[in-house]
Amino acid sequence: MHILAWFLPPFLPIIPTLLNAASQDLSTFNTLGLPARAQDFVRYRERDELEQLSALAARYPRVFVLGGGSNVVLPDRVPGLVVGVQSRGIRLVDESPEGWLVEAEAGENWHDFVQHSLRAGWPGLENLALIPGTVGAAPVQNIGAYGVELDQRFHSLLAWDIARKRMVEMHHADCCFSYRDSFFKHEPAGRWMIVAVRFFLHRCWAPVLGYPDLKRHPGLSQGITPQAVFDAVCEIRRSKLPDPAVLGNAGSFFKNPVVETAQHETLRQRYPDLVAYAQPDGAAWKLAAGWMIDRAGWKGRRMGPVGTHERQALVLVNHGGATAADVQRLAEAIKADVMEKFGVALEQEPVAVPA
Repeated sequence: MHILAWFLPPFLPIIPTLLNAASQDLSTFNTLGLPARAQDFVRYRERDELEQLSALAARYPRVFVLGGGSNVVLPDRVPGLVVGVQSRGIRLVDESPEGWLVEAEAGENWHDFVQHSLRAGWPGLENLALIPGTVGAAPVQNIGAYGVELDQRFHSLLAWDIARKRMVEMHHADCCFSYRDSFFKHEPAGRWMIVAVRFFLHRCWAPVLGYPDLKRHPGLSQGITPQAVFDAVCEIRRSKLPDPAVLGNAGSFFKNPVVETAQHETLRQRYPDLVAYAQPDGAAWKLAAGWMIDRAGWKGRRMGPVGTHERQALVLVNHGGATAADVQRLAEAIKADVMEKFGVALEQEPVAVPA
């Protein structure tokens, strides 16, 4: 972790955006479509705003950094200051015989960034296509799909320490990546704001096709290219997952739990068709949470205005008019039934923002 010198000229002009923090409807700032309102809200767009952002944040007992809102459950009212990250920009930092070092501002839409990278001839992110959210939120969750996780392509990031008014460069070890986890998920909310993320994409490209859906996809039978993998991933995801613009959701609502081999063997004896994946260490197995939720009888079921999706039990959806309380009530009911049936604890992925 490296602290970077960050000086702004004393004559920096006042930025009206940062002076006009005001109450804001957040119903369109979260993909679940929950009714929510920020006590005060400010948009972050440029790095020149960082010093003034810290000065503004110091006036509030609570600060919450909001990206695309695809991994949060927002309450009716979010107290304190909500910072909406809306910065833009993608650039090639360096090019070598080994590959490309690419940087994207935190507010860039993740899927758009993946598309841009492919168009520019920088492959490697295609398995992560169509994941909702922003580039800045991606390392927090260490997003992953179809055999690739962000940390496998990650180089470094720039993060603004809001309280201490300093820019920090963080590399792989600093971020403490693990399955759907990182350093940032264990820090106080509002302490850090990721400003930009850098990825190293190798010139020597090889497709990652380990997942069954990709193995049997007809578009990947021969002449496999990064674009073909991207297209296949998009097609598969669209066939299984609802579009948040049509049906409010936050993607996979629970992590796939990891259990020790002994527990896996016990479950396999009871359920021969158990869906599970051996972990690299050979001492654990990752269970398919969606399969267990389905077997617990929740696939396609509703509890009031919320329910699980008819094609993917792992996705909780807002059928209209749901609140954070409705979502959490359903989540707790599902967790209780999975624990009773399988003896496995499910962990929620989206952050439940306190009121």
